[in-house]
Amino acid sequence: MTGRSTTGPSSHIYVSQRLRLHYADWGNAQAPPLLLLHGSRDHCRNWDWVAQDLCRDYHVIAPDLRGHGDSAWTNDGQYSMAAYVYDLAQLIHQLKLAPLAIVAHSLGGNISLRYAGLYPQNVSRLVVIEGMGSMPNGPLEAQPEKVVPRMIDWLDEQRRLSARLPRRYATIDEAFQRMHAENKHLSEAQARHLTYHGVSQNEDGTFSWKFDNYVRAFPPNDLAPAELAYLWSRISCPTLLVYGADSWATPPDQDGRMAHFKNARLDVFEHSGHWVQHDRTPDFIKTVREFLA
Repeated sequence: MTGRSTTGPSSHIYVSQRLRLHYADWGNAQAPPLLLLHGSRDHCRNWDWVAQDLCRDYHVIAPDLRGHGDSAWTNDGQYSMAAYVYDLAQLIHQLKLAPLAIVAHSLGGNISLRYAGLYPQNVSRLVVIEGMGSMPNGPLEAQPEKVVPRMIDWLDEQRRLSARLPRRYATIDEAFQRMHAENKHLSEAQARHLTYHGVSQNEDGTFSWKFDNYVRAFPPNDLAPAELAYLWSRISCPTLLVYGADSWATPPDQDGRMAHFKNARLDVFEHSGHWVQHDRTPDFIKTVREFLA
């Protein structure tokens, strides 16, 4: 392999559905491709600690999802799962990355699981940190009577978000305090790094988070639970499902979701919340390296 990046990643743009979307490339282009996909209201530079290690042996690429980081926002404020999957498919197609390994967190994991179910031949290894979404207990059949409250809740949320202005912080340090309060597992250095790359400066000198407020809303129409389960069953590559013992997320061995996979294992990290890649970074990197190898 060629050497790892010593100066950080380079920034690049690709186009998907007329949106200019950003990704960070950590070099080592002759090595096997590895894509790192972040979660909701996050950004690609949250992977820096993982990428700095893995780029010694892999060609690491970390995109910003639409509406996040340095990627463009949609004109209509709509962020569907189908559009996220299309963006991922476009990046892999345009850069000719397949077959590749993917490590993904939360929303990014949900997107990656769908992609791997659609194109199982394109994914060689898959690591998903708390990214399976919710699966209702009980039957997987459609429940049409729930469409009315679901649609009304979505309409009400859209109206609330239309009136919500991006929060402004007088200084980066003030934004850092908010970041640190969100995840007590973060060290001060981690929280400052994530804040520095997660804010942009407004014209009046204040700072706001880069993500579009509309990404907070989940689309009212999505794949049915049975359809999601079918996609999971089509994933052919070895799959590692990672959870934090202190997280709010329920491990999939407790609710039946694990049974839909052909070749998956579950790792639960003690003393970790939802962001396992931050809360247990050295152990997470060790686990990923062993799994990818």
